[in-house]
Amino acid sequence: METVDRKLIEKYNVKGPRYTSYPTSPNWESSFSEEAYKTKLISFGQSCKSLSLYIHVPFCESRCYFCACSVLIHKSFPQNFQNDYIDSVLKEASLVQKIVGGRKSVKQFHIGGGTPSYLSIESLERLMAGISDCFDLDFESEIAIEIDPRFIDLEKLRCLKKLGFNRLSFGIQDFSEKVQASINRFHSFEVVSDLFKDVRNVGFENINIDLIYGLPNQTMKRFKQTIEQVFKLKPSRIALYSFAHIPQAISHQKLIKEEELPSPSIKLDLFMYARNELEKLGYLAIAMDHFALPSDPLAEAFENQSLHRNFMGYTTRPADEFIGLGYSSIGFLENTFIQNVKSLDSYFKLLKEDRLPVARGLLLSEDDRIRKWMIYEIMCHFKIDMKLFKDRYGKIFGDYFHNEAQEIRDFENEGFLKTEGNVISVTSRGKMFVRNIAMIFDSYLKKDREKQVFSKTV
Repeated sequence: METVDRKLIEKYNVKGPRYTSYPTSPNWESSFSEEAYKTKLISFGQSCKSLSLYIHVPFCESRCYFCACSVLIHKSFPQNFQNDYIDSVLKEASLVQKIVGGRKSVKQFHIGGGTPSYLSIESLERLMAGISDCFDLDFESEIAIEIDPRFIDLEKLRCLKKLGFNRLSFGIQDFSEKVQASINRFHSFEVVSDLFKDVRNVGFENINIDLIYGLPNQTMKRFKQTIEQVFKLKPSRIALYSFAHIPQAISHQKLIKEEELPSPSIKLDLFMYARNELEKLGYLAIAMDHFALPSDPLAEAFENQSLHRNFMGYTTRPADEFIGLGYSSIGFLENTFIQNVKSLDSYFKLLKEDRLPVARGLLLSEDDRIRKWMIYEIMCHFKIDMKLFKDRYGKIFGDYFHNEAQEIRDFENEGFLKTEGNVISVTSRGKMFVRNIAMIFDSYLKKDREKQVFSKTV
C-alpha cells in the first residue's frame, strides 16, 4: 500500500471540483436560452451521432443527510402525482424528438434520482413505453436504473427485467448501523443480501454498488466490515466515492455533526484500505474511484483507453451525445451543457406550454474543449500524451500550456507526475491527488476560486 506523508495531505487537501463536467456547473450561464438548446437539437438531428439518455426521478421518502442530488421529499407520493411527473417527462421527450426530427439510437440509457425504484410498476411500464415511442433504445447496450434497497421487491425486479433493464446500481454507502444513523439511511446487510439473491434469480448479472468513504462515524473497523460484506455480495462493479461535505451549499448537511467526520488522514486511510483490499479480492482499480471485475465492460474500457467521465461518474461512453430529461436533469449536446429548471412547478408549467424547461447552459469555447479533454485524460487515463494532443488540436502542448508549466514541475517534484518522452503520467502517489492535478488546467478555477463552493480534494 502506498504511504503518503501526512504533511502532503494537509498541503493538498484544498477545495476543488470532482470534474464530472468541465467547465464545472457554477460557470454555466442562466442566460442560455430555450432557442439555443433547440439549435443544438436540430444540429444533432442532422448528424449521424448516437445518444446517451438520462432520466431524473426526484422522489425520495426521506432525506439522506449526505446527499447532494436534486430530490423531492414526501412520505408517500400518490400514484396521480407520479402520473403527472411521468406525463411531463414524456412530454419533454416528445418535444425533443420532434425537434431532432427522428427516433435517435440510444446506446446508453440510465434512470437516476432521487429514488427511481420508488416508482410503481405502472409508472415504470408507462415511462418505458413512452420513451420507446420517442427513441430507439438499444437493449443490447447498457440499460440501467438506480435502486434503493428499501424500495424494491421481487415483483418489481421481474418488471425491470421484462422492461429490458440489464444493469442495476444499488446505493449502499455503508452497512454500519452507527454510520447509517448519522446519515439517516437505514438498510441492513441481511436485507440487501436477500435482495441480491432475488436479483440474481431474476437474471441480473451486471450489478453496481455505491459506497462512500468519509461519512460521519466511519472508522477503520466499521469500514473493514462493510468491505467484507460487499465482497460477499460480489457485485460486478463498485463505485467508492469521497463524501463531499459542503454544508454552506447543501443546507441539510448541517444535520451532520462535524466532530463525527473522520479526519483527512483517516479518510485517506479508509480509501487506501478499500482500494488495496478490493484489488486483492480480484477487482481492477478503474481510474480514480471505481472498481470492476475484469469481465465488466468498465474494466475493458479502462484497458483499451475508451473510458469517459460525465455526471454519472465513469462510463464506457458508448454514445456521442448526452440528453437529460426530467426536473433538474443535465445534458451535453454539440459541445454545450444544458440543465433543466430545478423548480417542479416551473417544470410542469413550461411543458404544459409546449416549451423546453431549460434553466441554464454553456456553449464551450475552443479553449474549454481543449481543457475539458485534458482534464478527462487525467481523470480517466492518468496521463497526458503530448503527441496525441498535437494531432488532435494542432497545437504544441508546451506552448499552449506554458502558464501551467511551473505547476506541472511542482507536481513532478512532489512525485505526483513523471514525464517520459511525449507522455506525462500520474504516478501511484499522484493518483490520490488526481483532482489537484486536474485543477492545473482549470482556467475558471484560477479566476475565481474563493467564490466557488467545492468539497475538499482528499
